[in-house]
Amino acid sequence: MATLNDLVLVHIDNKPSFYARIEEISPDVKPGWWKVKLLVLTVPLQVYTWILDESQVNGAPFTMGGTPIMLEKVESPEPPNKPLTSVGKGAARKGGNVVSLFDRKK
Repeated sequence: MATLNDLVLVHIDNKPSFYARIEEISPDVKPGWWKVKLLVLTVPLQVYTWILDESQVNGAPFTMGGTPIMLEKVESPEPPNKPLTSVGKGAARKGGNVVSLFDRKK
Protein backbone atom coordinates (compact mmCIF):
# COMPACT_ATOMS: atom_id res chain seq x y z
CA MET A 1 0.00 0.00 0.00
CA ALA A 2 1.27 3.47 -0.86
CA THR A 3 1.37 5.75 2.17
CA LEU A 4 2.80 9.02 3.47
CA ASN A 5 6.26 9.94 2.05
CA ASP A 6 6.21 7.10 -0.49
CA LEU A 7 7.45 7.79 -4.00
CA VAL A 8 5.08 6.93 -6.82
CA LEU A 9 5.48 6.83 -10.57
CA VAL A 10 2.40 8.34 -12.19
CA HIS A 11 1.37 6.75 -15.48
CA ILE A 12 -0.75 8.90 -17.78
CA ASP A 13 -2.29 7.41 -20.90
CA ASN A 14 -0.53 4.11 -20.05
CA LYS A 15 2.94 5.74 -20.17
CA PRO A 16 5.26 6.61 -17.26
CA SER A 17 4.93 10.38 -16.92
CA PHE A 18 6.35 11.75 -13.65
CA TYR A 19 7.46 10.90 -10.14
CA ALA A 20 5.75 12.30 -7.06
CA ARG A 21 6.00 11.98 -3.30
CA ILE A 22 2.84 11.47 -1.26
CA GLU A 23 2.80 14.44 1.11
CA GLU A 24 -0.53 13.93 2.82
CA ILE A 25 -3.50 11.55 2.82
CA SER A 26 -6.64 12.81 4.50
CA PRO A 27 -10.25 11.60 4.42
CA ASP A 28 -12.56 13.21 1.89
CA VAL A 29 -16.14 14.15 2.77
CA LYS A 30 -17.28 11.21 0.64
CA PRO A 31 -16.86 7.96 2.65
CA GLY A 32 -14.18 5.61 1.29
CA TRP A 33 -12.39 8.40 -0.61
CA TRP A 34 -9.15 10.19 0.24
CA LYS A 35 -7.55 13.55 -0.57
CA VAL A 36 -4.04 12.63 -1.70
CA LYS A 37 -1.57 15.52 -1.82
CA LEU A 38 1.29 14.81 -4.23
CA LEU A 39 4.57 16.72 -4.48
CA VAL A 40 5.30 16.39 -8.20
CA LEU A 41 9.05 16.05 -8.73
CA THR A 42 9.41 18.29 -11.76
CA VAL A 43 11.12 21.62 -12.33
CA PRO A 44 9.53 23.69 -10.96
CA LEU A 45 8.03 21.59 -8.17
CA GLN A 46 4.24 21.37 -8.22
CA VAL A 47 1.65 20.15 -5.75
CA TYR A 48 -1.46 18.26 -6.88
CA THR A 49 -4.32 17.12 -4.67
CA TRP A 50 -6.35 14.28 -6.13
CA ILE A 51 -9.41 12.65 -4.58
CA LEU A 52 -8.93 8.88 -4.90
CA ASP A 53 -10.40 5.75 -3.39
CA GLU A 54 -8.15 3.29 -1.55
CA SER A 55 -7.72 0.95 -4.54
CA GLN A 56 -6.55 3.85 -6.72
CA VAL A 57 -3.99 4.93 -4.09
CA ASN A 58 -2.76 1.33 -4.16
CA GLY A 59 -2.26 1.16 -7.93
CA ALA A 60 -5.64 0.43 -9.48
CA PRO A 61 -6.07 2.26 -12.78
CA PHE A 62 -8.60 5.08 -13.02
CA THR A 63 -9.48 7.88 -15.42
CA MET A 64 -9.55 11.67 -15.20
CA GLY A 65 -11.50 13.32 -17.98
CA GLY A 66 -11.33 10.04 -19.91
CA THR A 67 -7.51 9.82 -19.63
CA PRO A 68 -6.18 6.59 -18.04
CA ILE A 69 -4.07 7.22 -14.92
CA MET A 70 -2.32 4.88 -12.48
CA LEU A 71 -0.06 5.34 -9.45
CA GLU A 72 2.79 2.83 -9.09
CA LYS A 73 4.65 2.73 -5.78
CA VAL A 74 8.42 3.02 -6.35
CA GLU A 75 10.68 0.65 -4.43
CA SER A 76 14.40 1.27 -4.13
CA PRO A 77 16.35 -1.11 -6.40
CA GLU A 78 18.87 -1.72 -3.59
CA PRO A 79 18.42 -2.13 0.14
CA PRO A 80 19.63 0.86 2.12
CA ASN A 81 23.27 0.65 3.16
CA LYS A 82 24.36 1.24 6.71
CA PRO A 83 24.62 4.96 7.48
CA LEU A 84 27.80 6.79 6.54
CA THR A 85 29.95 7.98 9.38
CA SER A 86 31.19 11.53 9.26
CA VAL A 87 34.91 12.16 9.09
CA GLY A 88 36.00 15.25 10.97
CA LYS A 89 39.41 16.82 11.36
CA GLY A 90 41.81 14.47 13.10
CA ALA A 91 39.60 11.40 12.54
CA ALA A 92 41.33 8.23 11.46
CA ARG A 93 41.21 7.71 7.69
CA LYS A 94 40.51 4.34 6.24
CA GLY A 95 40.19 3.58 2.57
CA GLY A 96 40.13 6.27 -0.11
CA ASN A 97 40.85 9.97 -0.16
CA VAL A 98 38.34 12.78 0.12
CA VAL A 99 38.70 15.27 -2.71
CA SER A 100 37.05 18.67 -2.40
CA LEU A 101 35.61 19.97 -5.64
CA PHE A 102 36.18 23.52 -4.38
CA ASP A 103 39.91 23.05 -3.75
CA ARG A 104 40.73 21.57 -7.16
CA LYS A 105 43.29 23.40 -9.28
CA LYS A 106 42.02 24.78 -12.55
